[in-house]
Amino acid sequence: MITQTAHSTPLVTLVGPPNSGKTTLFNYLSGKHYKTVNYPGSTVDYSVSKMQDKFNINANLLDSPGIISLIPASPDEEVSVHSLYKHPKYGNPDLIIATADSTQLSRHLLLVRQLLESGFRVIVVLTMSDLLNKRNFDVSTKRLSELLNCDVIKLDGRNGTGLDKLLNLIEINLNNSLLSGKPDTTEYKLDNSSPLINMFRESEEIEKEVIFRVASTKNISKADKELQILSNYQIDNTTIKIDRFLLHKYWGIFGFFAIMSITFTSVFWLAQPLMNLVDKTFGFLANFAQASLGDTWYSDLISNGLISGIGSVLVFVPQIIILFLILGLLEDSGYLARGAMLIDKPLSKIGLNGKSFVPMLSGFACAIPAIMAARTISNKRERLLTIFIIPLISCSARLPVYALLIGFLVPNHNQWLGGVILASIYIFGIISSVVISAIINKFSKFILRNNDNSSFILELPSYRMPKLSVVINNTVTNAEQYIKRAGPTILALSIAIWMLSYFPNNNPKIEAKGLSSEQVISLKSSERLAGSYSAQLGKFIQPVMTPLGMDWRVGVSLVSAFAAREVFVSSLAMIFRVTDSSDNLQSSILHSMRNAEIEGTNQKLFTPATILGLIVFFIFALQCISTISISYKESGTWRIPLFQVLIFTGLAYIFTFITVNGLRAIGIN
Repeated sequence: MITQTAHSTPLVTLVGPPNSGKTTLFNYLSGKHYKTVNYPGSTVDYSVSKMQDKFNINANLLDSPGIISLIPASPDEEVSVHSLYKHPKYGNPDLIIATADSTQLSRHLLLVRQLLESGFRVIVVLTMSDLLNKRNFDVSTKRLSELLNCDVIKLDGRNGTGLDKLLNLIEINLNNSLLSGKPDTTEYKLDNSSPLINMFRESEEIEKEVIFRVASTKNISKADKELQILSNYQIDNTTIKIDRFLLHKYWGIFGFFAIMSITFTSVFWLAQPLMNLVDKTFGFLANFAQASLGDTWYSDLISNGLISGIGSVLVFVPQIIILFLILGLLEDSGYLARGAMLIDKPLSKIGLNGKSFVPMLSGFACAIPAIMAARTISNKRERLLTIFIIPLISCSARLPVYALLIGFLVPNHNQWLGGVILASIYIFGIISSVVISAIINKFSKFILRNNDNSSFILELPSYRMPKLSVVINNTVTNAEQYIKRAGPTILALSIAIWMLSYFPNNNPKIEAKGLSSEQVISLKSSERLAGSYSAQLGKFIQPVMTPLGMDWRVGVSLVSAFAAREVFVSSLAMIFRVTDSSDNLQSSILHSMRNAEIEGTNQKLFTPATILGLIVFFIFALQCISTISISYKESGTWRIPLFQVLIFTGLAYIFTFITVNGLRAIGIN
């Protein structure tokens, strides 16, 4: 058993290339109870946990970002590599567990050998051995251990086979560390390319020596003849067959758009029953609170402020969970790397390359981590250009807005049509980002102040069945982060909007003769809203909204959405739901929207033209203060976020004006 010293708890750091099974191993050792934090002064995420108690090893476990070499090629990798030598909080690791894909051994041994040359105490964990065995090959851990002069074991990520042996080696190595102290390390440096080329060649020779063919279990009689050391071995035939279609010049692009369309159609269609359940639950709670507490200010605050605000956050969680789940399955299967390769050529036409694919794809979840992910792009111009266009990718914060607006356009029994519209919105957003990127790239010297050239190299992992437990765990974690990030903001703004909508005319005088109690409450709410602070603010910006065919109420909701796009829904709920008492939160918003008229006229406020105009507005507008802040932090200048706000908000207004008035001109209203 490892005991904690008086000085510090031993540190075990997991290191390995992306897609080498490092996160799966971390989950085995940590029991999936970990926290994700950032290196001080950077945006590089890493996970920290204690070893599971049942292992009887008292040590900190740190999951470092994936790297392929100790020679950093981007700001992200530079922080990751430097932290190995001297982590700002934990110092040097007592032990490094390096994961290496058995099917890509020579490439992954590069990092292992650099770690050993730097003086780290290393255990090599070989993963994906099952994929190697399917090709009738195996790897000799004993011979590899002799050649590397460190411990080497195999670990099956599917069932944890080999974990007991790994735990025993961890205990032995940490005991040695307690006796001899942390290893003395020197930072790995490369003066020229020759040593690196030689190291690659030597790694290839090691691979040839430790990889050998094994006999098929169906042909045991030929085992001795089949067992031999090979100079080379065949690659995964299944992967080749799949890639013949998915990486095809034409069919590959078709497959890519088909997969993305199915993804976003599923987000809309599969989530609808759960959304309805959450919707009705909060609608019932709001009405129950109103009925129980009577016609008082605190009753209205609880029902229309707190309950409606919380409901407007949680009602869209099913869609966000499904989005994260599908993207996680695509990533774990190995397809996302193919997606990056497929769109590398199109992206090169607009000044980007395949490395921008993952940050752009992350933008479908949230622009903030997506902009952070752009740090992995080594070329400065491409990194800044990727940061610039990421806000145009329709993030999950827009889902609540799109779902509400699509719900206005599409009847409930035509959910498949809603899915098609949602997929079209996302595709239109992608196309818009591509066009704007091409334009911005032409003016990169002025806007980005950089015009570097770059190249694109990507390692494609073999296809494999996704590990469902890992995907689900990551999905839940991401959904929790969404709720924690969006929830407090939306709730606070919901209460603020309630106050603006309720005061100062909180107790209007009305003529109640011949009216039912519900009609009295509805009329008082309408009068209260007409004399509220929000009405005064909205009427101030009314001249800006009139050309768009909208009034001050929509203007107030759009202004409030600059804090967070999701707030647009709760803002509409606050402004319009005050005159409605149905049991379904979203249905009541839609009901009020369908009955709303532009003040002083008999014209409908919300029509197909104005709804489509609002969709166009949210596709382009940069309505997220957090995105502006992180854009400044990652670009290192206010030039980028200021251009983003001016260009995207200007385009949003212009295209909304064209959409609404163009549709009206052809009779769609």
